Amino acid sequence: MTDEFSVESVYAELLGRAPENKMEPRLAPLHRAMDILGEPNKAFPIIHVTGTNGKTSTARMIEAGLRAHGLSTGRYTSPHLSKVTERISIDGEPVPDETFVRIWDEIRPYLEIVDGELEAEGQPRLTYFECLTILGFAVFADQPVNVAVIEVGLGGITDATNVGDGQVAVITPISLDHTELLGETTEEIAYEKAGIIKPGGFLVSAAQPVDAAQVLLDKAKETNVPFRFEGVEFGVESRNVAVGGQMVTIQGIAGRYEDLLVPLHGAHQAENAAVAIAALEAFFGAEKPLDAEVLQEAFASVSSPGRLEVLRTAPTIIVDAAHNPEGIRVSAEAIHEAFSFSKLVVVVGVLKEKDAEEILRQLKESLGDLASEYCFTQSNSPRAVPAEDLAELAMDLGFGEDNIHVAEKLDDALEWAVERAESNEDLAGGILVTGSITLVAEARILLGKPEA
Repeated sequence: MTDEFSVESVYAELLGRAPENKMEPRLAPLHRAMDILGEPNKAFPIIHVTGTNGKTSTARMIEAGLRAHGLSTGRYTSPHLSKVTERISIDGEPVPDETFVRIWDEIRPYLEIVDGELEAEGQPRLTYFECLTILGFAVFADQPVNVAVIEVGLGGITDATNVGDGQVAVITPISLDHTELLGETTEEIAYEKAGIIKPGGFLVSAAQPVDAAQVLLDKAKETNVPFRFEGVEFGVESRNVAVGGQMVTIQGIAGRYEDLLVPLHGAHQAENAAVAIAALEAFFGAEKPLDAEVLQEAFASVSSPGRLEVLRTAPTIIVDAAHNPEGIRVSAEAIHEAFSFSKLVVVVGVLKEKDAEEILRQLKESLGDLASEYCFTQSNSPRAVPAEDLAELAMDLGFGEDNIHVAEKLDDALEWAVERAESNEDLAGGILVTGSITLVAEARILLGKPEA
Protein backbone atom coordinates (compact mmCIF):
# COMPACT_ATOMS: atom_id res chain seq x y z
CA MET A 1 0.00 0.00 0.00
CA THR A 2 1.24 3.46 -0.79
CA ASP A 3 1.90 5.86 2.06
CA GLU A 4 -0.08 8.58 0.33
CA PHE A 5 -3.50 6.93 0.39
CA SER A 6 -5.69 4.80 2.64
CA VAL A 7 -9.23 3.57 1.99
CA GLU A 8 -10.48 6.39 4.21
CA SER A 9 -8.54 9.06 2.31
CA VAL A 10 -9.66 7.69 -1.06
CA TYR A 11 -13.25 7.65 0.17
CA ALA A 12 -12.92 11.23 1.41
CA GLU A 13 -11.60 12.24 -2.00
CA LEU A 14 -14.51 10.50 -3.73
CA LEU A 15 -17.00 12.22 -1.42
CA GLY A 16 -15.57 15.54 -2.53
CA ARG A 17 -17.12 14.95 -5.92
CA ALA A 18 -20.78 15.26 -6.95
CA PRO A 19 -22.66 12.91 -4.60
CA GLU A 20 -24.39 9.65 -5.40
CA ASN A 21 -27.85 11.19 -5.69
CA LYS A 22 -26.55 13.67 -8.30
CA MET A 23 -25.73 11.24 -11.09
CA GLU A 24 -24.98 12.74 -14.50
CA PRO A 25 -27.03 11.33 -17.42
CA ARG A 26 -24.02 10.74 -19.66
CA LEU A 27 -21.72 7.99 -20.86
CA ALA A 28 -19.13 9.78 -23.02
CA PRO A 29 -16.74 10.52 -20.09
CA LEU A 30 -16.93 6.86 -19.04
CA HIS A 31 -16.01 5.68 -22.52
CA ARG A 32 -13.18 8.23 -22.61
CA ALA A 33 -11.84 6.94 -19.27
CA MET A 34 -12.08 3.34 -20.49
CA ASP A 35 -10.17 4.21 -23.66
CA ILE A 36 -7.37 5.87 -21.69
CA LEU A 37 -7.18 2.92 -19.27
CA GLY A 38 -7.00 0.27 -22.02
CA GLU A 39 -10.66 -0.78 -22.02
CA PRO A 40 -11.00 -2.66 -18.71
CA ASN A 41 -14.75 -2.76 -19.47
CA LYS A 42 -13.99 -5.34 -22.17
CA ALA A 43 -11.64 -7.51 -20.14
CA PHE A 44 -14.28 -9.99 -18.89
CA PRO A 45 -17.87 -11.07 -19.64
CA ILE A 46 -20.56 -9.17 -17.74
CA ILE A 47 -23.93 -10.08 -16.26
CA HIS A 48 -25.63 -6.69 -15.97
CA VAL A 49 -28.44 -6.27 -13.41
CA THR A 50 -31.02 -3.49 -13.25
CA GLY A 51 -34.57 -3.07 -11.89
CA THR A 52 -36.27 -1.19 -9.07
CA ASN A 53 -36.13 -3.75 -6.25
CA GLY A 54 -34.13 -6.91 -5.63
CA LYS A 55 -31.02 -5.99 -7.64
CA THR A 56 -28.43 -6.60 -4.92
CA SER A 57 -29.98 -9.83 -3.63
CA THR A 58 -30.27 -11.17 -7.18
CA ALA A 59 -26.70 -10.12 -7.99
CA ARG A 60 -25.43 -11.93 -4.89
CA MET A 61 -27.30 -15.11 -5.87
CA ILE A 62 -25.94 -14.98 -9.42
CA GLU A 63 -22.44 -14.45 -8.09
CA ALA A 64 -22.78 -17.39 -5.69
CA GLY A 65 -23.86 -19.60 -8.60
CA LEU A 66 -20.89 -18.54 -10.71
CA ARG A 67 -18.46 -19.21 -7.85
CA ALA A 68 -20.00 -22.62 -7.20
CA HIS A 69 -19.20 -23.40 -10.84
CA GLY A 70 -15.54 -22.63 -10.14
CA LEU A 71 -15.37 -19.18 -11.72
CA SER A 72 -13.55 -16.19 -10.28
CA THR A 73 -16.03 -13.36 -9.86
CA GLY A 74 -16.27 -9.62 -9.49
CA ARG A 75 -19.44 -8.07 -8.09
CA TYR A 76 -20.21 -4.35 -8.27
CA THR A 77 -23.21 -3.23 -6.20
CA SER A 78 -24.45 -0.08 -4.50
CA PRO A 79 -24.85 1.50 -2.07
CA HIS A 80 -22.61 0.06 0.64
CA LEU A 81 -23.75 -0.57 4.21
CA SER A 82 -20.63 0.03 6.26
CA LYS A 83 -17.55 0.38 4.06
CA VAL A 84 -17.05 1.55 0.50
CA THR A 85 -15.01 -1.54 -0.44
CA GLU A 86 -18.21 -3.64 -0.17
CA ARG A 87 -19.23 -2.21 -3.53
CA ILE A 88 -16.34 -3.90 -5.34
CA SER A 89 -16.24 -7.57 -4.32
CA ILE A 90 -13.82 -10.25 -5.48
CA ASP A 91 -14.95 -13.86 -5.11
CA GLY A 92 -17.67 -12.86 -2.67
CA GLU A 93 -15.53 -10.68 -0.41
CA PRO A 94 -14.99 -6.90 -0.41
CA VAL A 95 -11.89 -5.95 -2.38
CA PRO A 96 -8.84 -5.90 -0.07
CA ASP A 97 -7.97 -2.42 1.16
CA GLU A 98 -4.53 -2.64 -0.42
CA THR A 99 -5.96 -3.46 -3.87
CA PHE A 100 -8.61 -0.74 -3.61
CA VAL A 101 -5.97 1.88 -2.79
CA ARG A 102 -3.36 0.60 -5.27
CA ILE A 103 -5.73 0.62 -8.24
CA TRP A 104 -7.08 4.06 -7.29
CA ASP A 105 -3.50 5.32 -7.12
CA GLU A 106 -2.87 3.91 -10.61
CA ILE A 107 -5.98 5.30 -12.31
CA ARG A 108 -6.18 8.64 -10.51
CA PRO A 109 -3.90 10.56 -12.94
CA TYR A 110 -5.98 9.33 -15.89
CA LEU A 111 -9.23 10.38 -14.22
CA GLU A 112 -7.70 13.83 -13.74
CA ILE A 113 -7.15 13.98 -17.51
CA VAL A 114 -10.87 13.28 -18.07
CA ASP A 115 -11.78 15.82 -15.36
CA GLY A 116 -9.68 18.44 -17.15
CA GLU A 117 -11.32 17.72 -20.50
CA LEU A 118 -14.79 17.92 -18.97
CA GLU A 119 -14.06 21.21 -17.22
CA ALA A 120 -12.66 22.67 -20.45
CA GLU A 121 -16.01 21.86 -22.07
CA GLY A 122 -17.90 23.48 -19.21
CA GLN A 123 -19.17 20.15 -17.86
CA PRO A 124 -19.05 18.81 -14.29
CA ARG A 125 -16.03 16.63 -13.58
CA LEU A 126 -16.44 12.91 -12.96
CA THR A 127 -18.92 12.19 -10.15
CA TYR A 128 -18.51 10.00 -7.08
CA PHE A 129 -20.43 7.15 -8.72
CA GLU A 130 -18.65 7.48 -12.06
CA CYS A 131 -15.25 7.27 -10.36
CA LEU A 132 -16.26 4.25 -8.29
CA THR A 133 -17.59 2.52 -11.39
CA ILE A 134 -14.34 3.12 -13.28
CA LEU A 135 -12.43 1.87 -10.24
CA GLY A 136 -14.59 -1.26 -10.12
CA PHE A 137 -13.90 -2.12 -13.77
CA ALA A 138 -10.18 -1.46 -13.25
CA VAL A 139 -10.05 -3.71 -10.17
CA PHE A 140 -11.82 -6.55 -11.97
CA ALA A 141 -9.49 -6.26 -14.97
CA ASP A 142 -6.45 -6.23 -12.68
CA GLN A 143 -7.40 -9.48 -10.91
CA PRO A 144 -8.45 -10.61 -13.57
CA VAL A 145 -11.91 -12.10 -12.90
CA ASN A 146 -13.60 -14.70 -15.12
CA VAL A 147 -16.93 -12.84 -15.02
CA ALA A 148 -18.36 -9.72 -13.36
CA VAL A 149 -21.87 -9.19 -12.01
CA ILE A 150 -22.52 -5.46 -12.37
CA GLU A 151 -25.48 -3.75 -10.67
CA VAL A 152 -26.79 -0.56 -12.25
CA GLY A 153 -26.73 2.52 -10.05
CA LEU A 154 -29.79 4.25 -11.49
CA GLY A 155 -31.86 3.51 -14.58
CA GLY A 156 -29.77 1.98 -17.34
CA ILE A 157 -29.35 3.96 -20.57
CA THR A 158 -26.93 6.57 -19.23
CA ASP A 159 -25.94 4.87 -15.99
CA ALA A 160 -22.16 4.77 -15.56
CA THR A 161 -22.17 0.96 -15.47
CA ASN A 162 -23.60 0.87 -19.00
CA VAL A 163 -20.08 1.46 -20.29
CA GLY A 164 -19.94 -2.34 -20.10
CA ASP A 165 -21.93 -4.63 -22.41
CA GLY A 166 -23.76 -7.42 -20.60
CA GLN A 167 -23.62 -10.91 -22.02
CA VAL A 168 -26.80 -11.33 -19.96
CA ALA A 169 -29.08 -8.39 -19.14
CA VAL A 170 -31.06 -9.11 -15.96
CA ILE A 171 -34.06 -6.95 -15.07
CA THR A 172 -35.58 -7.37 -11.61
CA PRO A 173 -39.12 -6.12 -10.80
CA ILE A 174 -39.83 -2.58 -11.99
CA SER A 175 -41.97 -0.23 -9.91
CA LEU A 176 -42.15 3.51 -9.25
CA ASP A 177 -38.98 4.97 -7.71
CA HIS A 178 -36.73 7.90 -8.66
CA THR A 179 -39.66 9.15 -10.74
CA GLU A 180 -38.18 12.65 -10.95
CA LEU A 181 -35.26 11.17 -12.93
CA LEU A 182 -36.58 8.03 -14.62
CA GLY A 183 -40.23 8.76 -15.44
CA GLU A 184 -43.69 8.89 -13.91
CA THR A 185 -44.88 5.46 -15.11
CA THR A 186 -43.46 1.94 -15.07
CA GLU A 187 -43.44 2.13 -18.88
CA GLU A 188 -41.15 5.18 -18.85
CA ILE A 189 -38.93 3.63 -16.18
CA ALA A 190 -38.70 0.39 -18.20
CA TYR A 191 -37.48 2.39 -21.19
CA GLU A 192 -34.53 3.63 -19.10
CA LYS A 193 -33.74 0.17 -17.74
CA ALA A 194 -34.01 -1.45 -21.18
CA GLY A 195 -30.86 0.50 -22.05
CA ILE A 196 -28.71 -2.37 -20.73
CA ILE A 197 -30.08 -4.78 -23.37
CA LYS A 198 -27.36 -4.97 -26.02
CA PRO A 199 -26.95 -6.81 -29.34
CA GLY A 200 -25.33 -10.18 -28.78
CA GLY A 201 -26.73 -10.45 -25.28
CA PHE A 202 -29.59 -12.33 -23.63
CA LEU A 203 -32.51 -10.81 -21.67
CA VAL A 204 -33.73 -12.42 -18.45
CA SER A 205 -36.56 -10.52 -16.79
CA ALA A 206 -38.59 -10.88 -13.63
CA ALA A 207 -42.38 -10.68 -13.95
CA GLN A 208 -43.23 -7.06 -14.83
CA PRO A 209 -46.21 -4.74 -15.13
CA VAL A 210 -47.72 -5.15 -18.60
CA ASP A 211 -46.54 -1.77 -19.88
CA ALA A 212 -42.98 -2.37 -18.66
CA ALA A 213 -42.87 -5.91 -20.07
CA GLN A 214 -43.89 -4.61 -23.51
CA VAL A 215 -41.04 -2.07 -23.51
CA LEU A 216 -38.51 -4.78 -22.62
CA LEU A 217 -39.93 -7.14 -25.22
CA ASP A 218 -39.77 -4.47 -27.92
CA LYS A 219 -36.13 -3.66 -27.04
CA ALA A 220 -35.17 -7.35 -27.11
CA LYS A 221 -36.73 -7.75 -30.56
CA GLU A 222 -35.14 -4.51 -31.80
CA THR A 223 -31.68 -5.71 -30.74
CA ASN A 224 -32.35 -9.30 -31.87
CA VAL A 225 -31.69 -10.61 -28.36
CA PRO A 226 -33.25 -13.84 -27.06
CA PHE A 227 -35.46 -13.21 -24.02
CA ARG A 228 -37.04 -15.14 -21.16
CA PHE A 229 -39.65 -13.75 -18.75
CA GLU A 230 -40.53 -15.00 -15.28
CA GLY A 231 -44.04 -16.38 -15.25
CA VAL A 232 -43.83 -17.35 -18.92
CA GLU A 233 -40.65 -19.36 -19.58
CA PHE A 234 -39.46 -19.82 -15.98
CA GLY A 235 -40.53 -19.19 -12.42
CA VAL A 236 -41.20 -20.44 -8.89
CA GLU A 237 -43.28 -23.63 -8.89
CA SER A 238 -43.64 -23.96 -5.15
CA ARG A 239 -42.16 -22.74 -1.91
CA ASN A 240 -42.50 -23.52 1.77
CA VAL A 241 -41.23 -21.70 4.83
CA ALA A 242 -38.22 -23.50 6.33
CA VAL A 243 -35.87 -22.88 9.22
CA GLY A 244 -33.76 -19.87 8.27
CA GLY A 245 -35.46 -19.33 4.93
CA GLN A 246 -37.55 -21.34 2.49
CA MET A 247 -37.57 -24.48 0.35
CA VAL A 248 -38.30 -23.68 -3.28
CA THR A 249 -38.85 -25.61 -6.48
CA ILE A 250 -37.99 -23.58 -9.56
CA GLN A 251 -38.64 -24.23 -13.24
CA GLY A 252 -35.72 -22.68 -15.05
CA ILE A 253 -35.05 -22.01 -18.70
CA ALA A 254 -33.28 -25.34 -19.23
CA GLY A 255 -34.08 -27.42 -16.16
CA ARG A 256 -36.28 -27.96 -13.11
CA TYR A 257 -34.71 -27.64 -9.67
CA GLU A 258 -36.49 -29.23 -6.73
CA ASP A 259 -36.25 -28.46 -3.02
CA LEU A 260 -33.57 -25.79 -3.06
CA LEU A 261 -32.95 -24.21 0.32
CA VAL A 262 -32.89 -20.43 -0.10
CA PRO A 263 -31.71 -18.94 3.23
CA LEU A 264 -33.68 -15.69 2.72
CA HIS A 265 -37.24 -14.78 3.64
CA GLY A 266 -40.20 -13.89 1.46
CA ALA A 267 -41.86 -14.66 -1.85
CA HIS A 268 -39.80 -11.89 -3.44
CA GLN A 269 -36.55 -13.69 -2.57
CA ALA A 270 -37.85 -16.92 -4.10
CA GLU A 271 -38.62 -14.93 -7.26
CA ASN A 272 -35.16 -13.36 -7.14
CA ALA A 273 -33.75 -16.89 -6.93
CA ALA A 274 -35.70 -17.90 -10.04
CA VAL A 275 -34.35 -14.89 -11.94
CA ALA A 276 -30.81 -15.67 -10.74
CA ILE A 277 -31.08 -19.28 -11.90
CA ALA A 278 -32.38 -18.20 -15.31
CA ALA A 279 -29.51 -15.72 -15.59
CA LEU A 280 -27.00 -18.45 -14.78
CA GLU A 281 -28.57 -20.79 -17.33
CA ALA A 282 -28.45 -18.00 -19.94
CA PHE A 283 -24.81 -17.27 -19.15
CA PHE A 284 -23.89 -20.93 -19.60
CA GLY A 285 -25.76 -21.19 -22.91
CA ALA A 286 -29.41 -21.75 -21.89
CA GLU A 287 -29.36 -25.28 -23.30
CA LYS A 288 -28.39 -27.58 -20.43
CA PRO A 289 -29.76 -27.69 -16.88
CA LEU A 290 -27.43 -26.55 -14.12
CA ASP A 291 -26.05 -29.20 -11.80
CA ALA A 292 -28.57 -29.40 -8.93
CA GLU A 293 -25.92 -30.12 -6.30
CA VAL A 294 -23.76 -27.21 -7.44
CA LEU A 295 -26.82 -24.95 -7.36
CA GLN A 296 -27.73 -26.08 -3.84
CA GLU A 297 -24.17 -25.41 -2.72
CA ALA A 298 -24.42 -21.94 -4.22
CA PHE A 299 -27.68 -21.01 -2.52
CA ALA A 300 -26.59 -22.42 0.84
CA SER A 301 -23.90 -19.73 0.92
CA VAL A 302 -26.14 -16.81 -0.05
CA SER A 303 -26.71 -13.93 2.29
CA SER A 304 -28.19 -10.49 1.70
CA PRO A 305 -27.10 -8.11 4.45
CA GLY A 306 -29.65 -5.50 5.37
CA ARG A 307 -32.50 -7.36 3.66
CA LEU A 308 -34.82 -8.82 6.33
CA GLU A 309 -31.68 -9.53 8.32
CA VAL A 310 -32.03 -10.66 11.93
CA LEU A 311 -29.39 -8.85 13.99
CA ARG A 312 -30.28 -10.05 17.47
CA THR A 313 -32.86 -12.01 19.40
CA ALA A 314 -34.75 -11.49 22.69
CA PRO A 315 -36.24 -9.30 21.39
CA THR A 316 -35.77 -10.06 17.72
CA ILE A 317 -34.47 -7.06 15.77
CA ILE A 318 -34.84 -7.18 11.98
CA VAL A 319 -33.34 -4.62 9.63
CA ASP A 320 -34.66 -4.20 6.12
CA ALA A 321 -33.42 -1.72 3.54
CA ALA A 322 -36.80 -1.30 1.85
CA HIS A 323 -36.80 2.31 0.67
CA ASN A 324 -39.79 2.54 -1.65
CA PRO A 325 -43.45 1.51 -1.31
CA GLU A 326 -43.16 -1.74 -3.26
CA GLY A 327 -40.12 -2.77 -1.23
CA ILE A 328 -42.07 -2.10 1.97
CA ARG A 329 -45.01 -4.17 0.71
CA VAL A 330 -43.06 -7.32 -0.12
CA SER A 331 -41.02 -7.10 3.09
CA ALA A 332 -44.20 -6.77 5.16
CA GLU A 333 -45.60 -9.87 3.46
CA ALA A 334 -42.44 -11.78 4.31
CA ILE A 335 -42.57 -10.70 7.96
CA HIS A 336 -46.18 -11.89 8.28
CA GLU A 337 -45.19 -15.21 6.71
CA ALA A 338 -41.81 -15.99 8.27
CA PHE A 339 -42.02 -14.56 11.81
CA SER A 340 -44.53 -15.26 14.58
CA PHE A 341 -44.60 -11.87 16.25
CA SER A 342 -47.61 -10.91 18.33
CA LYS A 343 -46.64 -7.28 17.91
CA LEU A 344 -44.01 -5.32 16.06
CA VAL A 345 -42.35 -2.06 17.03
CA VAL A 346 -41.27 -0.24 13.86
CA VAL A 347 -38.33 2.18 13.66
CA VAL A 348 -38.54 4.29 10.52
CA GLY A 349 -36.24 6.77 8.78
CA VAL A 350 -36.60 8.02 5.19
CA LEU A 351 -34.41 10.02 2.81
CA LYS A 352 -35.67 13.25 1.24
CA GLU A 353 -35.63 12.05 -2.37
CA LYS A 354 -38.00 9.19 -1.51
CA ASP A 355 -41.80 9.25 -1.40
CA ALA A 356 -42.13 9.35 2.40
CA GLU A 357 -45.91 9.65 2.33
CA GLU A 358 -46.37 6.52 0.21
CA ILE A 359 -43.76 4.62 2.25
CA LEU A 360 -45.61 5.39 5.48
CA ARG A 361 -48.99 4.65 3.94
CA GLN A 362 -47.69 1.28 2.72
CA LEU A 363 -46.24 0.48 6.15
CA LYS A 364 -49.57 1.22 7.83
CA GLU A 365 -51.54 -0.79 5.28
CA SER A 366 -49.19 -3.79 4.95
CA LEU A 367 -48.25 -4.28 8.60
CA GLY A 368 -51.75 -3.50 9.87
CA ASP A 369 -52.51 -4.43 13.46
CA LEU A 370 -49.19 -6.28 13.82
CA ALA A 371 -47.38 -2.92 14.08
CA SER A 372 -48.33 -1.63 17.50
CA GLU A 373 -46.03 1.38 17.74
CA TYR A 374 -43.82 3.45 15.46
CA CYS A 375 -40.66 5.34 16.32
CA PHE A 376 -39.70 7.96 13.74
CA THR A 377 -36.03 8.77 13.58
CA GLN A 378 -33.34 9.86 11.11
CA SER A 379 -29.97 8.63 9.95
CA ASN A 380 -26.87 10.82 9.98
CA SER A 381 -27.26 11.43 6.25
CA PRO A 382 -27.79 15.09 5.30
CA ARG A 383 -30.52 13.74 3.01
CA ALA A 384 -32.56 12.33 5.92
CA VAL A 385 -36.09 13.64 6.49
CA PRO A 386 -36.22 15.12 10.03
CA ALA A 387 -37.86 12.71 12.48
CA GLU A 388 -40.42 15.31 13.54
CA ASP A 389 -41.52 15.78 9.93
CA LEU A 390 -42.07 12.03 9.53
CA ALA A 391 -44.10 11.96 12.74
CA GLU A 392 -46.29 14.83 11.52
CA LEU A 393 -46.82 13.05 8.22
CA ALA A 394 -47.78 9.88 10.10
CA MET A 395 -50.32 11.84 12.15
CA ASP A 396 -51.85 13.16 8.92
CA LEU A 397 -52.09 9.58 7.64
CA GLY A 398 -54.00 8.47 10.71
CA PHE A 399 -51.33 6.54 12.60
CA GLY A 400 -52.71 7.77 15.91
CA GLU A 401 -50.88 9.97 18.39
CA ASP A 402 -50.63 7.22 21.02
CA ASN A 403 -48.77 4.96 18.54
CA ILE A 404 -46.08 7.49 17.60
CA HIS A 405 -42.74 8.22 19.25
CA VAL A 406 -39.96 10.51 17.98
CA ALA A 407 -36.22 10.05 18.57
CA GLU A 408 -33.82 12.09 16.48
CA LYS A 409 -30.91 9.76 17.23
CA LEU A 410 -31.04 6.13 16.12
CA ASP A 411 -29.45 4.77 19.29
CA ASP A 412 -32.24 6.42 21.35
CA ALA A 413 -34.82 5.04 18.94
CA LEU A 414 -33.46 1.49 19.29
CA GLU A 415 -33.32 1.75 23.07
CA TRP A 416 -36.96 2.87 23.19
CA ALA A 417 -38.02 0.14 20.72
CA VAL A 418 -36.33 -2.58 22.79
CA GLU A 419 -38.12 -1.39 25.93
CA ARG A 420 -41.46 -1.43 24.13
CA ALA A 421 -40.90 -4.86 22.57
CA GLU A 422 -39.81 -6.32 25.90
CA SER A 423 -42.97 -5.04 27.54
CA ASN A 424 -44.98 -7.53 25.52
CA GLU A 425 -46.36 -10.07 28.02
CA ASP A 426 -46.02 -13.13 25.77
CA LEU A 427 -42.40 -12.23 24.86
CA ALA A 428 -43.27 -12.45 21.16
CA GLY A 429 -42.58 -8.82 20.35
CA GLY A 430 -40.16 -7.85 17.61
CA ILE A 431 -38.54 -4.75 16.14
CA LEU A 432 -38.28 -3.74 12.48
CA VAL A 433 -35.83 -1.03 11.37
CA THR A 434 -36.64 0.17 7.86
CA GLY A 435 -37.22 3.04 5.44
CA SER A 436 -33.72 3.80 4.16
CA ILE A 437 -30.46 2.03 3.47
CA THR A 438 -28.53 4.65 5.47
CA LEU A 439 -30.67 3.94 8.55
CA VAL A 440 -30.17 0.18 8.19
CA ALA A 441 -26.42 0.66 7.74
CA GLU A 442 -26.18 2.63 10.99
CA ALA A 443 -28.38 0.12 12.83
CA ARG A 444 -26.11 -2.74 11.75
CA ILE A 445 -23.08 -0.93 13.16
CA LEU A 446 -24.84 -0.04 16.43
CA LEU A 447 -25.93 -3.67 16.83
CA GLY A 448 -22.46 -5.09 16.24
CA LYS A 449 -22.53 -6.01 12.55
CA PRO A 450 -19.89 -3.73 11.05
CA GLU A 451 -19.09 -5.98 8.09
CA ALA A 452 -21.57 -6.64 5.27
